Amino acid sequence: MKLNVKRTIFVGLAFMSISSFWQMYDNLIPLMLQNTFGIGETWTGAIMAIDNVLALFLLPLFGSLSDKVATPLGRRTPFILVGTIAAIVFMLLIPVAVRQVNFLFFFIALGGVLLALSSYRSPAVALMPDVTPKPLRSMGNAIINLMGSIGGMLTLVFIMFLVPKVDDPDYSRVFYAVAVVMALAVIVLLTTIRENKLRIEEEPEEEVAYEGDMDQPTRRSFRFLLASVFFWFLAYNAIITAFSRYATRMWGFVGGGFASAQIVAFAAAMVAFIPIGIIASRVGRKKTIMVGITLIAISYAWGFFFQSFSPLVYLVFMIKGIGWAAINVNSFPMVVEMSKVKDIGKYTGYYYTASMAAQIITPVLSGALLEYISYRTLFPYAFFFALVAMFTMSQVRHGDSKPTPKLEEMVPDD
Repeated sequence: MKLNVKRTIFVGLAFMSISSFWQMYDNLIPLMLQNTFGIGETWTGAIMAIDNVLALFLLPLFGSLSDKVATPLGRRTPFILVGTIAAIVFMLLIPVAVRQVNFLFFFIALGGVLLALSSYRSPAVALMPDVTPKPLRSMGNAIINLMGSIGGMLTLVFIMFLVPKVDDPDYSRVFYAVAVVMALAVIVLLTTIRENKLRIEEEPEEEVAYEGDMDQPTRRSFRFLLASVFFWFLAYNAIITAFSRYATRMWGFVGGGFASAQIVAFAAAMVAFIPIGIIASRVGRKKTIMVGITLIAISYAWGFFFQSFSPLVYLVFMIKGIGWAAINVNSFPMVVEMSKVKDIGKYTGYYYTASMAAQIITPVLSGALLEYISYRTLFPYAFFFALVAMFTMSQVRHGDSKPTPKLEEMVPDD
């Protein structure tokens, strides 16, 4: 059994498009809210959580809808196409609203792009397991996450080089560059992936039954896994959402310079994705995730001790990137492993419901701590919830992969 690497890369273009936008959103929108519209930390966190409130309801909805539709383009592709076009249109209105200092216009444009992204995020992620056999999904997800990291890395490079190093810079060129990336990604996806021909319609009954029936022990594991997703996103998203402000205020970065530390994290993750996929196929997904949680906990604990910028910050973010890669590569396949083929979109929605619920809470909660106590609370906050995720993940007993004896999964199958 081989993984078609080239095809999986093309499938991953949809996730690359999404990740490219989210990296820009997490880094630039908070700066716009504070520097252009004068909004405080707590309300900035609340506004940054709106996308997650929408996603909490819309991701399961659109994931489930994409399970049921049948079109000449397939189940997932129509959502990806229409959603990407709408997202680009609304996204390009945001810098216009900022230049006009028109908060209502800004809020409407931001809401539009968030709705558009919510409409195709679950279908985009569900496309990989649709066309990939269960034993190869960790490796497939490694490639999907690699593509997502490429998208995020591109955006960070855009921020570094296209944002002027001034106190109140114009971010318009970053928005234009990300729009080009998103447009090219969906065009290549449409021309290379024929979803209806590639989809795995059904699996043998014995493969589906051993975990897809969701008996009580499996359901317990499923709930603990979703709890783990919730807690590690409480930790991770607090750092991601606040980092541009933290690095500017605490470490003295100007313009887009703060992106350099995150580029290191993305680069480390990109290098680690494929080896982690191989390791997970040998030792199991759960063990690999536990190592990942340990690494991000170490990075958050270490990050707390830097009161000013030091080159060692890059080592901290390298560790964080590798740890997050170990988590991301394996957590989604564990969720899908517990589902039936016909319900992949629905369970993808559940996975993102857990992550989005965390991302509703954490920008507000961590933002309030930053505003009313100290910026120094950021890393201890993340460290605490990483430890909680480690405990809940230790209770998961299902959804793991069966070890594979050969490396032939990595051989491209044209």
